[in-house]
Amino acid sequence: MKVYQADRNRYDAMTYKRAGKSGVLLPAISLGLWHNFGHNDDFENAQQVLRCAFDLGITHIDLANNYGPPPGSAEENFGKILNSDFKSHRDELFIASKAGYLMWEGPYGEWGSRKYLIASLNQSLKRMGLDYVDVFYHHRPDPNTPLEETMGALADIVRQGKALYVGISNYKPNETQKAAEILKALNVPFILNQVRYSMLDRWVEEGLLDTLETNGIGGIAFSPLAQGMLTDRYLNGIPKDSRAGSSSIFLNEGTVNSNLEKIKQLNQIALNRGQKLSQMAIAWILRQPQISSVLIGASSTNQLKENVKALNNLNFSEEELNQINTILK
Repeated sequence: MKVYQADRNRYDAMTYKRAGKSGVLLPAISLGLWHNFGHNDDFENAQQVLRCAFDLGITHIDLANNYGPPPGSAEENFGKILNSDFKSHRDELFIASKAGYLMWEGPYGEWGSRKYLIASLNQSLKRMGLDYVDVFYHHRPDPNTPLEETMGALADIVRQGKALYVGISNYKPNETQKAAEILKALNVPFILNQVRYSMLDRWVEEGLLDTLETNGIGGIAFSPLAQGMLTDRYLNGIPKDSRAGSSSIFLNEGTVNSNLEKIKQLNQIALNRGQKLSQMAIAWILRQPQISSVLIGASSTNQLKENVKALNNLNFSEEELNQINTILK
């Protein structure tokens, strides 16, 4: 593969949104490496997708300790690509990692203890060849560890220079509020809560968006396409090579079929807007002022480019929003 030269016009078309009340601007669409970047995937394709993303102005790359498969391999592959292609662009990138899910055997390999979080980030930095990440998240609430311990570990990680900002993921409104109060008292820059949010999964609208607004925290949405349901993939049946057509634990045929009528109606609204359903689904999330960015996965450069076209039409009329709400009820 030839030597990478970044597109000189990479910042011209991307929309950037502020992460809460922080100084950080994130691309409205960020690239998540949850799938397609592990050792089981095509390395050259992963490299092409990352190059394409940066050329499109996507500066935010989202990882976690357990992304792969196998766990850790997405960070390893990203580290190799960072070293070969983006070393001179490190300060243009906003790199995230997380810890919270099972990463290694024994009592210190998951959840939210100080022991686990600090050890995990040290491993992540080594895999990626970095001195620090831009934001480090606690990946899920831990019901058995005091929140003060978990947030205190995040605070010390910032003070050690291993992360510039901290975030949380999958925290509900009351948990987010408590975390915000602890981190504010510790004078730590808490800027993001990463949550699952889509047209078909609107739980964040029941209090969390208000909590983010009150505390000056940005929201970043993952699974915006509801595991592929909010695309044109299933409009005419379930392909055998699709996520729902395989043995995926994330999506099954029954879930698709139960939502199919809604999906078809939403698709018609998207077509009337001159968009694909996937593009409208992303735009619909970005209309929320509390949402700083939408995380997408990409298995190809074409898929990435198609999703970024969502930014060509971010405006919704009252009529469109009412139609969408009626469908989603």
